Amino acid sequence: MMYDHPPAPIVVCHDCTQAEKDTLKFLQHRGIRNINALATVMGNIKQESKFDHLICEGGQRTGYKGCTRGGFGLIQWTTQNRYLGLGRFCRKYMLSPDTLNAQLRYMVNENQWVQFERYLKSPGQSVAFYMKYAYNWLGWGIHGNRTQYAYNYVNRFKVIVPPAKVSTFFPIAPPPAVY
Repeated sequence: MMYDHPPAPIVVCHDCTQAEKDTLKFLQHRGIRNINALATVMGNIKQESKFDHLICEGGQRTGYKGCTRGGFGLIQWTTQNRYLGLGRFCRKYMLSPDTLNAQLRYMVNENQWVQFERYLKSPGQSVAFYMKYAYNWLGWGIHGNRTQYAYNYVNRFKVIVPPAKVSTFFPIAPPPAVY
């Protein structure tokens, strides 16, 4: 009998909002598996937008086109280049910048994220390690509660290890049956 590679553990958050759960799943599909790395990203998003992808800096829920000053969306895209980049990305891929999915997809395609993601895939690091590199991703003006939020996620996350699956693929012919 052969076994496939052991399944990757799955991090879940039962008491998270749907936007938080969708973001957590999205990040894991990108290969980010470390609980502290996931918590760091989630804590930063919570600090930036409370996971409200329609939020404009200052607290108004305006949507992309209605947000004319400050940051917008999940990670509060603030600079003109990053804000307009979201719009260009969405036009190119026929997405609405007012959706969580579009914002997550744009987020992981930005240069700032690409540089950050390699650290997120470094196994066994602390929240402090990942948070140090998160600054280059977001360039926050106020640190706020992002680290506290990250540790809160660490405590709320549960790791589930799916059972291994038996493979029916035989790379060589099975041995003959003995009767």
